[in-house]
Amino acid sequence: MPGMYDPAQLRTFLAVAQTLSFTAAARRLGVRQSTVSQHVRRLEDAAGRQLFARDTHRVDLTADGEAMLGFARTILEAHERASAYFTGTRLRGRLRFGASEDFVQTRLPEILQTFRRDHPEVDLELTVELSGTLHRQLEAGRLDLVLAKRRAGDTHGQLVWQDALAWIGAPGLRLDPDRPVPLVVFPPPGITRARALEALEEQGRSWRIACTSGSLSGLVAAAHAGLGVMAHTRGLVPPGLEPVPVRAGLPELGGVDFVLLHGRRRGGAQQAADALATAILAGGDRLIRGVRGREPA
Repeated sequence: MPGMYDPAQLRTFLAVAQTLSFTAAARRLGVRQSTVSQHVRRLEDAAGRQLFARDTHRVDLTADGEAMLGFARTILEAHERASAYFTGTRLRGRLRFGASEDFVQTRLPEILQTFRRDHPEVDLELTVELSGTLHRQLEAGRLDLVLAKRRAGDTHGQLVWQDALAWIGAPGLRLDPDRPVPLVVFPPPGITRARALEALEEQGRSWRIACTSGSLSGLVAAAHAGLGVMAHTRGLVPPGLEPVPVRAGLPELGGVDFVLLHGRRRGGAQQAADALATAILAGGDRLIRGVRGREPA
């Protein structure tokens, strides 16, 4: 029926919108790609609008697809609240959640605030760290759920979205091709640090560390001051910084995946982790779009 939106189709729509890939969305949801295509087609039929512009190489949201993002989140959030109310389900317990430093300046706090409102009896403990450190803490059993980057080629974790890495710096920053590239980096085991050094070594380009900080705000301050360049997710470029021009000759950095990883605990902690993971997947596009200045509908 036109105007009726199936929650399963809306979840599929969000998965495609966040990964911009029917294949990646199918992997995330654990269904066939044909099922993803069918859900999107039926949702487009219900809306009477085309939500994605797609060809054999690219998938992009249309203007109507951008509008559907906000509506889909609202409908799914209402659906979850109604389900919890009528089933009498109230989550309780302690949830240890780890988030990468990349999300310090995004709208993740809004997602966590909504989660706390909907589940007031869950004791949420937040750890903000480097992705590599969060992976280790999860493996050691010190975290229940992690939202972080994974290294290129890794397949573990539930994909939230994919993006490209880019060299960024202060506007007007000039790099001398005859001198080592000044780098602004996280300390080990930072994943973007490792990729930056690997790319420069592969190119045969010399480099030097101009600033090391475990805090994203510290790195951003150093980059604003013109101390050097940093490898960063293209969709999360902090205000006041911009991609380094291609003419600087810096090597390509490749892509990056942001994933959710679950710990080994069971019971209340696992149920709370599942609920927060669902909330993050439903609102994952806001983590990037809010930074880019393109507010969702």
